[in-house]
Amino acid sequence: MKIKRIFLLSAAVLLLCTVLTGCVPGDGANTSTHTAGFFSGVWHGWIAPFSLVYSLFNKNIGIYEIHNKGFFYDLGYYMAIISGFGGLALIRKKKGSSSD
Repeated sequence: MKIKRIFLLSAAVLLLCTVLTGCVPGDGANTSTHTAGFFSGVWHGWIAPFSLVYSLFNKNIGIYEIHNKGFFYDLGYYMAIISGFGGLALIRKKKGSSSD
């Protein structure tokens, strides 16, 4: 039972890594004529930690797409980076604390 669980977990992690590295920045999907937009920026921000590790093994991969639409790509990218690392939690009200 334990071996089956380890196998399933390993398969899930391998599948997740394959899916996440399928559209990393710098993979050639975006060019100067087909640039990355807002939602690509959000996706690239979410997978930035995985892209960083992947870029150690492939010099053509980066954590930021150089062929982008400018402000909107940057907005999506930084929104995802901030929210992914808990930065947006700073503006949320904490449970149990009341200043009334």
